[in-house]
Amino acid sequence: MSTLPDLKSCFTQLIAAPSVSALEAEHDMSNHAVINLLQNWFSELGFECETPTVEDSRNKQNLIARIGSGSGGLLLAGHTDTVPFDEGRWSQSPFEMVEKDNRWYGLGTCDMKGFFALVLEALKDMPLDQFKRPLTIFASADEETTMSGAKAFADSKVVAPDYAVIGEPTSLKPVYMHKGHLAQGIRVIGRSGHSSDPARGLNAIEVMHKVISQLMKLKQHLSENYREDAFTVPYPTMNFGHIHGGDAANRICGCCDLHLDIRPLPGMELADLELMVLNYLSDISKEYPGSISVSTLYPGAESFAGKADNPWTKLVAELSGNEAEVVNYSTEAPYINKLGCQTLVLGPGSINQAHQPDEFIDLEYLTPTVELIKKMIFHACIK
Repeated sequence: MSTLPDLKSCFTQLIAAPSVSALEAEHDMSNHAVINLLQNWFSELGFECETPTVEDSRNKQNLIARIGSGSGGLLLAGHTDTVPFDEGRWSQSPFEMVEKDNRWYGLGTCDMKGFFALVLEALKDMPLDQFKRPLTIFASADEETTMSGAKAFADSKVVAPDYAVIGEPTSLKPVYMHKGHLAQGIRVIGRSGHSSDPARGLNAIEVMHKVISQLMKLKQHLSENYREDAFTVPYPTMNFGHIHGGDAANRICGCCDLHLDIRPLPGMELADLELMVLNYLSDISKEYPGSISVSTLYPGAESFAGKADNPWTKLVAELSGNEAEVVNYSTEAPYINKLGCQTLVLGPGSINQAHQPDEFIDLEYLTPTVELIKKMIFHACIK
């Protein structure tokens, strides 16, 4: 007889275990408390668990929990980390789960520690000793920053499932394709000096003006030459998200920084995009030798392309009662997909709640999610 905590208690304990993921060491947190909870709970159900440390992750861990023998089967995946929270903008502590207005509030309720609690709830009364094919639970580190946990798991190839579901908040709609993400920083180093004699310096803002003009041409090239009509925004996008240069009106600007975001379509490699940026800036770089540098702000995410008409997509669409769709945000799907499985992104809650103050999950999702997880496990592991 299982002594697992009830669903609300599982949610409460997961939310109370802070696991913020951040590139800056002073804001980054360990995920060990979440991993320990999940390892204890899945072990109690009879899963064999391992918790490998993820390289270059500040000692964070993945969890791989397996039950059943044979080959193929199902992988249910999700991430253990959350984004940082906006201090002072939450109505209560982000690490305290609060129920009100038919919702559970807390950091990670929707995106996405709560998914693991719902998987555990679904497994409580399933015949785990009757599995003909294995079920694997994968809980990753650092999805919100580097995706290093999923990348390490994919490279290890310790499992080879037939099917995979990543429980991100999609309102229980199966997602079979999404864009990638590339974030780059461009720095122009000029020569500062007194504004009364511009010829004695090199104004980095003026050079950056030329850089932006070229990037606008690249932006137009991307929108005119690449297209996937399945997306609501059917072309690759480029966004200038941050610019800063100079320190005083009467000084020639000596340094200017620009941060930009590109969202490629499936089939576009991040390395090719990086090369495009360099090529479009090559003439300016020759005009001002050594003045322009381009760097990656943080590790990018590849795009993901499954198929709307493959058997798993069609089955899960039927089981969920929702048509399969595509989205513009990024997930761990391209890395999970490297395992050779038919991969979908599907989970409870709305993506509109992700990364927001007072994050919540509507209670109306709980029972349908548990029932859908049971059906997917039945078809992949028992039937």
